Amino acid sequence: GAGAGPGAGMQRQPEPMPDYGQLLRRGYRSLAGAVRDCTDCGWELSRRTWAENVSLAWSETLLCLLGAIGWTLLRRAASSSLFQVSPPRLRCCRGPWDAAKMPESAWKLLFYTLSWSYGTYLLFFTDYPFFYDPPSVFYDWKKGMDVPTDIAVAYLMQGSFYGHSIYATIYMDAWRKDSVVMLVHHIVTLTLITFSYAFRYHNVGILVLFLHDISDVQLEFTKLNVYFKYRGGVYHRLNDVISDIGCLTFSISWFWFRLYWFPLKVLYATCHSSLQSVPNIPFYFFFNALLFLLTLMNIYWFLYIVLFVAKVLTGQVQEVNDVREYDVDDSKKARALKKKGGEKHLMNGIVKDKRL
Repeated sequence: GAGAGPGAGMQRQPEPMPDYGQLLRRGYRSLAGAVRDCTDCGWELSRRTWAENVSLAWSETLLCLLGAIGWTLLRRAASSSLFQVSPPRLRCCRGPWDAAKMPESAWKLLFYTLSWSYGTYLLFFTDYPFFYDPPSVFYDWKKGMDVPTDIAVAYLMQGSFYGHSIYATIYMDAWRKDSVVMLVHHIVTLTLITFSYAFRYHNVGILVLFLHDISDVQLEFTKLNVYFKYRGGVYHRLNDVISDIGCLTFSISWFWFRLYWFPLKVLYATCHSSLQSVPNIPFYFFFNALLFLLTLMNIYWFLYIVLFVAKVLTGQVQEVNDVREYDVDDSKKARALKKKGGEKHLMNGIVKDKRL
């Protein structure tokens, strides 16, 4: 398939992965050189570059939109049946708040397990060398090149899901302290997916998605065990132990995949290696700006993880929980509403009262 080989009729040796110092030095040098060489940068050049390089059919856009609607309908169906905690079993979680958030985590765990497994298949069980040789994502790049079917399937699945996720964050998910950042994340991710497909940067896109999905799998799996360690009014130690282990592995994988491999594999390739393979590569600054923004959000969420670990070590937190949630505020609000006889119920992860 297009982009599957490291070169046309020429075998290249994989480039060793750089360290942070090399990333900063070479990345800065490449960025500065690109700025210096861009003598006519501006709206007119962007418009012309767009017209000359974008390959995105209306049928592909419509298919992605229909997929987003399909994910939304599928989630509603699953949340009302497969993931629903029926009233007789409402005590399987600590309370109605956990029971309301459980379908959200179950749904996300199902999708991210599927998407990460497919990304693993593409990167480790096919001929694509992108993980072991990230600069190869730009070898033989040509505008309008064909997208291999297996990668196109991954893009359709991910693009439609993040389109659904923008809607879900506003109207379906529980509202958290970082929900605004999460909404920005989904918009940035969908923009990257759409534009990388249109500009045929799909090879690096597969690597970006693979490095991010594994953390979401561990996060949602850990949260489900948190919700299910109290069932029928009984404490279940196994779920508690699994949630503790999950919290540890999630913290490690977040740093390793998103703050170590992502900059050294993806940012190095997009900032430095891309210009080596394709001088004057289209929309160089635009894509790197979005990837840098994604990196900043990864750092932002890692601060939550560090904060949580610090609270555990200092004894401020006795058990695994989601430090991003308004648990304390919501509990107070629920008690106050109950006293007034106006308690609001959460159904399928939908929170009626949301605040920015």
